[in-house]
Amino acid sequence: MMIRLIAFLTCLAAPVAADTVVATRTIRPQSILTAADLAVQDSDFPGGFTGPDALIGQETRVVLYAGRPVLPEDIGPPALVERNQIVTLAYARSGLNIRLEGRSLARAGVGEKVRVMNLQSRATLTGRVQDDGTVVVE
Repeated sequence: MMIRLIAFLTCLAAPVAADTVVATRTIRPQSILTAADLAVQDSDFPGGFTGPDALIGQETRVVLYAGRPVLPEDIGPPALVERNQIVTLAYARSGLNIRLEGRSLARAGVGEKVRVMNLQSRATLTGRVQDDGTVVVE
C-alpha cells in the first residue's frame, strides 16, 4: 500500500520553477551579449543559467531565439582568432622554444583549441589560443 502511495505522489510532483536566463530578442551567431540582450524569467528548464552576469561579454555560437533559455553550449569567449588569420605558433618543451607563422583553420577565443596550418611545412597542428592571439601548440 505504501509503495502505491509513493508512486502516486511521485506522479503528481511537478518540476520546480527556477530563474533561467533567456534571450530578449533573436540574436545572430558571433554576436557579443549585452545586458539588454538577456532577461531572467521563471522556467522549469534544466541546465540553463540562473543569472546574466556570466553571459555578458560572451559571444554567441548559435542563433539565440527570443524567450528561449540560453545554454552553456550556446555561448563562449569572444573570438580572438578568425578563420584564415595568420597567427604566431609557439612550441616550448625542455628548453626548446620555437615560434613561427601559421594559418588558423577556424575561429577561436582565448583558451579554446584551434587547428592551425604551419605555413612552412603545411602540417596541420592543434593548439590553444592565448591572450595575445598566439597559438601554443600542444
